[in-house]
Amino acid sequence: MNDADVSKQIQQMVRFIRQEAEEKANEISVSAEEEFNIEKLQLVEADKKKIRQEYERKEKQVDVRKKIEYSMQLNASRLKVLQAQDDVVNKMKEAAHKELLNVSRDHHVYKNLIKDLVVQSLVRLKEPSIILRCREEDLHLVEDVLESAAEEYAEKAKVHLPEIVVDKDVYLPPAPNHNNPHDLYCSGGVVLASRDGKIVFENTLDARLDVVFRNKLPHIRKELFGQVAV
Repeated sequence: MNDADVSKQIQQMVRFIRQEAEEKANEISVSAEEEFNIEKLQLVEADKKKIRQEYERKEKQVDVRKKIEYSMQLNASRLKVLQAQDDVVNKMKEAAHKELLNVSRDHHVYKNLIKDLVVQSLVRLKEPSIILRCREEDLHLVEDVLESAAEEYAEKAKVHLPEIVVDKDVYLPPAPNHNNPHDLYCSGGVVLASRDGKIVFENTLDARLDVVFRNKLPHIRKELFGQVAV
């Protein structure tokens, strides 16, 4: 083999090696591009997932804030409704308190009522010795009915006549005064206590009205406002 043939073979080998190198380089380039595209896609998907999660988190925060605001507005509305209902009930109670003043103006009716209140108080206390307090303006009515009230109680309870002492040192407050609406007042009635003061039964008209309102309040609310859920 002469030099020309050797040179030709070397050139062929070089071309072959170069072709293989180029093919290998192309394969590496294609593989690298594929890996790059896959990694890029993974990064894009990861970013998309982060964005979705962040959006969902913010969406939940907005939803929570809306629910909190709605709950606060609903509670505020409920409080306003309850306050308005309380105002109506209180005005109704104030009107009833004013009506109590008319009770003591009819002396005949009020005198009988005083007697009934004394008897009822004696029945509740069941004490042999009693201290009675009343308004100073009612003193003469109380003294007029005291004996008959004691007798009625003794007959009902099958006991001896109780000893009843009217406290003339301390009287219940007078009737309400429009000029001094914040002063203590009593619309009428009596307060009885055991002699040692340990048992007290407040049987004034104001106390009885408070008891009636407290016991009848659910019925009053139902009659005034119906079955309104607030």
